[in-house]
Amino acid sequence: MSSTTLPDRPGPQAEAEEPGGKMSFFQHLAELRKRLIRSAAAILIGALVGFYVARRVLEFVARPMYTALRTAHMEDKLIYTNPTGYLNMVITLGIYLGIVMALPYVLYQVWLFIAPGLYRHERKAVFGFVTCSFVLFLCGVAFAYYLMLPRLLTFLVTFQGPHSTFSPLISVNEYFDLLLMVLLGVGVIFEMPILIFFLAFFGIVTPGFLWRNFRYAILIITIVAAIITPTPDATTMLVFMAPMILLYAVGIGVAWLVVRRREKPAHEGGVR
Repeated sequence: MSSTTLPDRPGPQAEAEEPGGKMSFFQHLAELRKRLIRSAAAILIGALVGFYVARRVLEFVARPMYTALRTAHMEDKLIYTNPTGYLNMVITLGIYLGIVMALPYVLYQVWLFIAPGLYRHERKAVFGFVTCSFVLFLCGVAFAYYLMLPRLLTFLVTFQGPHSTFSPLISVNEYFDLLLMVLLGVGVIFEMPILIFFLAFFGIVTPGFLWRNFRYAILIITIVAAIITPTPDATTMLVFMAPMILLYAVGIGVAWLVVRRREKPAHEGGVR
C-alpha cells in the first residue's frame, strides 16, 4: 500500500533538509538578541545621517505648504513658537528618517531570525507579502504627497476667503504632525489588497462575494472620498476615488488567486 504526501507540505526528507527547528530556546534568545542589537545600531546610524540631512528634507516636505500659501497670496513661511521648536523638529525628523533608512536592514534582520523556522514555500510567501506591503505603502505615501496634500492644504488656507480679516500663522511642528497623519493614513489605505488577501485566506470573503458587491463598494468609496476630499468639485473627488476603486479591483484578483491556490490541492487530491 503506497503512501502519499500532502500537496502543500514537504515530505519527511524535505523537512529533514530544512534548517528550522534545530536551535534550543536559549540559542533562539541569543539569536534574537543579536538581531535586535544590529537593528538598533542600524537605526542609530540612520538617525545620525537623518539628522545631518533633516534640514534639507524639511524644506522638501514643507514645499506643499509653501505652494498653498503662495496660491493664497500669503507669505510662504512657517514659524515655531518656542526657542527649541525648530531644533526639536529637526531631531524628530532625523529620527524618522533614520528609521526609514534603516528599515530595509531591520527587515532583513527580522527575515534572518524567522526564515530558519519556515519551510521553503513559506519563505517565498512571507517575502512576497512584505515586499508587496512595502511597495503599496510607498505608493500611498507618494499619492498623498503629490496629489492629495497640495489640494488639501490649498483648500484649508483659502477656505476663509480673499477678504477675511483672519490670516494663518502656521507652526512647523503642527504642520509636520498634519503631514505625518495624512501620509501614514493614505499609506495604510493603500494596504487594502493585503487586507483582502487575509480575509480571503481565512475564508471570510470570496472573489464572487467581492464582485457581486462591487456596486456597494463603489458607493462606500464614493462616500469616503466625499468626506475626505478637501474641495467640493467632482474632479478632485474622482482623483481620490480612482486609486481606491483600483485597489479594490486588485483585491478581487488577489482573492481569486488565494481561492484558486487553495482549491487546486483539494482538486488534485480528489483526482488521486
